[in-house]
Amino acid sequence: MDCRDHVGSNRGGVAVSMGSAAYDAIVVGAGFAGLSAAARLAEAGARTLVLEARPRLGGRATAFADRVTGELVDNGQHVLFGCYHETFAFLRRIGAEANVRLQPALRVPFVEDGGDPTELVCPDLPSPFHLLGGVLDWPALPVRERLSVLRLARPLALARRQLAGNSRLAVASPGETVETWLRLNGQGPGICDALWYPLAVAALNQSPKHAAAQPFVRVLAGLFGSDPRDAAVGLPVRPLHEAYAEPARAFIEARGGSVRTGALASVLVDGDHVRNVEVGGARYLSRTVIAAVPWFALASLVLRRPPVPKGFDALVDAATQMVSLPIVTVNLWYDRAVMDEPFVGVRGGSIHWIFDRRAVSGRERSHLSLVTSDARDLVGLTNEEIVSNAVRSVAAVLPRAHAGRVLRGSVVREKRATFSLAPGQPARPGTVTAVAGLLLAGDWIDTGLPGTIESAVVSGHRAAERVLGA
Repeated sequence: MDCRDHVGSNRGGVAVSMGSAAYDAIVVGAGFAGLSAAARLAEAGARTLVLEARPRLGGRATAFADRVTGELVDNGQHVLFGCYHETFAFLRRIGAEANVRLQPALRVPFVEDGGDPTELVCPDLPSPFHLLGGVLDWPALPVRERLSVLRLARPLALARRQLAGNSRLAVASPGETVETWLRLNGQGPGICDALWYPLAVAALNQSPKHAAAQPFVRVLAGLFGSDPRDAAVGLPVRPLHEAYAEPARAFIEARGGSVRTGALASVLVDGDHVRNVEVGGARYLSRTVIAAVPWFALASLVLRRPPVPKGFDALVDAATQMVSLPIVTVNLWYDRAVMDEPFVGVRGGSIHWIFDRRAVSGRERSHLSLVTSDARDLVGLTNEEIVSNAVRSVAAVLPRAHAGRVLRGSVVREKRATFSLAPGQPARPGTVTAVAGLLLAGDWIDTGLPGTIESAVVSGHRAAERVLGA
């Protein structure tokens, strides 16, 4: 029976399905994209079902219990910025905003092997002068390199106008890489190596030589927007699934929705419309399904019964061709505190960032989380090799680690952490598909942002608003 036959009364603009197995909307995938979409729908009064194949919520932003220490460990350190406006709106909606600690203003400590620690601190000035002032006062660079940041004032102002919809001028061309864009805008090798390249790799999870410039410029426009606090760093103070996923579950279920884990779903597309969603032989009906799964999972999620629109077949095929990029995170437990800062950037070497998770664990001893983005050179090494390299890297940049003893080391490989942003990759799709009743959400949807938490939430909110406005 066609699920579109099961439409009853209308509540707040949302079509309300009748029957015990019918829902106003079904969301497949319970990461940031799926849960933000479902929470927005639940807030509007829609009866929503969330299906997650894994035994825990969170998708690629979740936590698990370490098999030796029993401590909850994130599957990779996730960082938010003050400019993640949609993400913070989602956290406020579900009552979880306090689970993220946001800096008053951007402050990034840097360490390096054989060099003195430095800090990039943005002063309390209007944007983008806070960035300019912070770089000009940063002792990590020679004065000449610091002065080159002034050449970015005009491109950043143009990018901000473009983001606000007040300009159609392109700040970067479609085939331009980050490296090329920075060079064309007068950024020398010193400031690129010290600041722009680490920021690009962290935001894009890809080398500036290969990543397209447009998403990077979009990131800069957000970081250095109208509010100086947009550039501030936010860190979760609870394990990721407790920080947002479980509060989202409680919010959705309190409003009549349902959230199921261990529920491997299939979406049956019959010609040009969605017929139903199946989980272990059970069928669920809804006029709207939001597929909030990663690019690499879309083809296995959707079962297509011809004749399916050619545009949708092309979309699924393009998703399967998107190149995935890894992130490797090493967790090191020490017998004492070995650093004072919650995080530091590492200049040079294979480790890019070091986070001390004492604020999450509540313990006095350091549990360090060491992150390497674009980690294609690491994923093929053994755990022992990766951990040994990490211990040496920590000892080289954190003097207090010499007196400490490593109690345990573990490795988390997220082999498909993000998608490639290199020019020539398949175009990212929009929220709406050629199949009636099937919407897409996820960090890989065309939000203009790289594969970040904010991109995921933006896509989730777009999908939800599309449902509510239908």
